[in-house]
Amino acid sequence: MTNVNGSLDLGFEQPEQFMPLAARLRPKSLEDYVGQQHILGKGLPLRLAIENNQCHSVIFWGPPGTGKTTLAEIIATHSNAAIERISAVTDGIKEIRRAIDKAKERLIHQQQRTVLFVDEVHRFNKSQQDAFLPHIEDGTILFIGATTENPAFELNRALLSRARVYTLEKLTLQDLASVLEKAIKIVNAEREQDVNFDADAQQCLLKVASGDARRLLNLVEQSVEHYGDYKNITEKLVLEVAGSKIALYDKGGDAFYDLISAFHKSVRGSDPDAALYWYARIITSGGDPLYVARRLLAIASEDVGNADPRALSLAVSAWDTFQRVGSAEGERAIAQAAVYLALAPKSNAVYQAFNQAKALAKQTSELDVPAHLKNATSEITKELGHGAGYRYAHNEENAFAAGENYFPPEIAATRLYHPSERGLEKQLKNKRDYLDTLNRESHEQRYK
Repeated sequence: MTNVNGSLDLGFEQPEQFMPLAARLRPKSLEDYVGQQHILGKGLPLRLAIENNQCHSVIFWGPPGTGKTTLAEIIATHSNAAIERISAVTDGIKEIRRAIDKAKERLIHQQQRTVLFVDEVHRFNKSQQDAFLPHIEDGTILFIGATTENPAFELNRALLSRARVYTLEKLTLQDLASVLEKAIKIVNAEREQDVNFDADAQQCLLKVASGDARRLLNLVEQSVEHYGDYKNITEKLVLEVAGSKIALYDKGGDAFYDLISAFHKSVRGSDPDAALYWYARIITSGGDPLYVARRLLAIASEDVGNADPRALSLAVSAWDTFQRVGSAEGERAIAQAAVYLALAPKSNAVYQAFNQAKALAKQTSELDVPAHLKNATSEITKELGHGAGYRYAHNEENAFAAGENYFPPEIAATRLYHPSERGLEKQLKNKRDYLDTLNRESHEQRYK
């Protein structure tokens, strides 16, 4: 179990001087809260609910360092409620029951509500999430969950139906600048001496923080601890403290899907530079290059299609190269394929045609195969007419049986594939148009 400052509950209150700067600067009211004005602006429902002590159970979804925990504590303060905090990373059903029992005792003996704040709630399994439901419904707790993952995929429908989801966004540079200004003042007041962060150092802090207020405050604190005696902290010193920035990536999480989505859309949109950038973001974050290779195979079929059939072969070759020679050369081969596919002519005609074919197949699954297309496997099937009248294409002029129908009669002349005017598919379209002309002439000749 953790206390309101996010540290382990050791049975005593942690002295403030030992708290991290991020904990010491945690806002206590809406007036001090920075960012998220899209949900907390004047007159908006969530702000009104908090100010009027009418807040409901909520789930805050957003990146780290955007104020989810702080907002939960502000809600508890405005609601005159106690707060119990549990983390799905370290706690389980035992801690959930203990927190619920405390909430019940508080409600009965002190007539006080309890805000149950659950950090990383998406890490709880279905049964653990279900444990909250009856206590949300009977009013024992005001439930506030925090998650960095998409609630629609990670949380139970039952829990989602009882709590409203609010999306928190990365803090803007302006928001971070406000936090930074306050942090520098506090640090200097505590040290009783002035440590100056020059303009470049401040801009570097804002950039490296990447919308995360906690990261910003940690960097300020670490910079002062390491270089406070310098009196003037420069960009170079900040970068030394920051070290190599750990890229945002969590395979299987939202950041992963966002990156691969950006890569796919860059290739589809014929931007090789953006495709290389997102590919590099994925692999420098620890992502699997072969996942990108698999995505390229999908792109070659879905987005390039018959406009350039070589794309599919190149994507397969890139995958094969990676497996044969290893990551260094293999990653480059995948990059080569990504650039080629980005610049290849695009057509999703096959993709659309296949989807339509599957839908039509489901709708017409009762239709029999025409007799002339059936295989005459025995004397009995021959007597039934299987194969009768079938025209062997290779015996026809241009190896094409003009006027022949290969669909069930009920859906004859169905057209699913519509070639584009791009790349090789333009030639395929010309071939299709030529065959259509032969079919039309054959039909006219037959009924003349």
